[in-house]
Amino acid sequence: MTNRNPDALRKQRFKARLSVQHENSLHSRIKQHLPAAFNERWTRRHWIHAGLFASIGIMVATIIPGFSQPHEGAGYSHASLPLELPALQELQDGQPTSTWQTFQVSAGQTLGAIFNELQLPASVMHRVLENEHARTAFARLRPGTEIAFNIPRDGQLHGLRFNRDAGHRVELNLEGENIAATVTARETTTRTAVATGEIRSSLYASASRAGLPASAISVLTDEIFKYDIDFSKDVQPGDRFNVVYDESWREGERVDGAKVLAATFTTGGKTYTGFRFERNGKAEYFDADGRPLKKSFIRSPIQFARLSSNFGARHHPVLGRMRMHKGVDYAAGTGTPIMAAGDARVQFAGVQRGYGNTVILDHGRGHTTLYAHMSRFGKYRAGQRVNQGEVIGYVGSTGLSTGPHLHYEFRVNGVHRNPLSVTMPPPEPLRGADLAAFQAQVAPAMARIRGMEEVMYAQAQPKPQAPATRSQG
Repeated sequence: MTNRNPDALRKQRFKARLSVQHENSLHSRIKQHLPAAFNERWTRRHWIHAGLFASIGIMVATIIPGFSQPHEGAGYSHASLPLELPALQELQDGQPTSTWQTFQVSAGQTLGAIFNELQLPASVMHRVLENEHARTAFARLRPGTEIAFNIPRDGQLHGLRFNRDAGHRVELNLEGENIAATVTARETTTRTAVATGEIRSSLYASASRAGLPASAISVLTDEIFKYDIDFSKDVQPGDRFNVVYDESWREGERVDGAKVLAATFTTGGKTYTGFRFERNGKAEYFDADGRPLKKSFIRSPIQFARLSSNFGARHHPVLGRMRMHKGVDYAAGTGTPIMAAGDARVQFAGVQRGYGNTVILDHGRGHTTLYAHMSRFGKYRAGQRVNQGEVIGYVGSTGLSTGPHLHYEFRVNGVHRNPLSVTMPPPEPLRGADLAAFQAQVAPAMARIRGMEEVMYAQAQPKPQAPATRSQG
């Protein structure tokens, strides 16, 4: 048995005790920092928490690929392959529509100015104008007209596109010295509409508010009712109108030029009617009995003018004494067109003392009309024939006049008559088969007007109130 050094034994025992104390100290510190569940027996609540944390960990590992499996670049391969693309010029040649440029004509702009702006030579323009379609369409360029030019990258004109008229479009293809024209019809749809309204300030404003196109308003005033209604003085607030008309639509836009099929106008307690009917290939307007609305004379030879002086004795504004006024005066702006009251021959066109610039028309059967104080004459001269409604001169203030107006006289066998009240001979009505066809055509239009009136004016009528009842105590 070997003897050990006592000092070595003491050091060994000291290290053993120091190791035991260190383990005891570490164990006590862990117990202080960790929950008691890790040092004691787990309860049911501990197991539920542990299961929840484990489930969350599994879900995170499943959603995020990097947690569930490592990336392996060896499973993927990348390669670059050459791809031949068409040349840029070839791609543009395959899309000719991209070479079209559309120009809208401005006020005062000419076709030569447009060609110059596009840097196209005048010789090309002259070649284009040799085509009959282009020559007709470009004879009078109006502001707003659209012209499309096909000019590829070479800067040469290859084609033009324009509207020949309201219903046709023309495309010209220039190939060398040849020009090929293609005419296509512009699709147009027609709808029948009804406009109804009540005059508030003026017919034009009220009709426009009701949706009636400007052309249809002109038909009412210049064709249908111009013989029976003087729109310068007869129309009053509260008057009513109804219009059945065909309107045309082209490429999503309404085309002005509506065809009025039927119309009624109520003024002064009387209702006037007008219906379109074609007789012998010519469209005319008739009243409900089939009598033509066109009279031998129109009531007013000037549109939308104010009646400033009536027929009869009056105090003359220039001479300053009472004098018979043998006509009527219409106040209007200088230059307002004056129309012939009926078909006639020009008897006189010149200066006549106090009348100034004067035109006298002979309508036959002893009827003549006189138009005085004109600023200038129309294109007709003495001896020429003129049709009803054609312009014979323009409003002025020549002769004995205090301001621009038209002095209008109506004479029967040399005797002055009041133009506003003179009786006109009635025209012959439709008869036989024409009358039967007219009545069959009028019935649906009249039914639409009556239906619209019932709806519109029934809504405007106030609802009657129930009479109050008294309770007897």
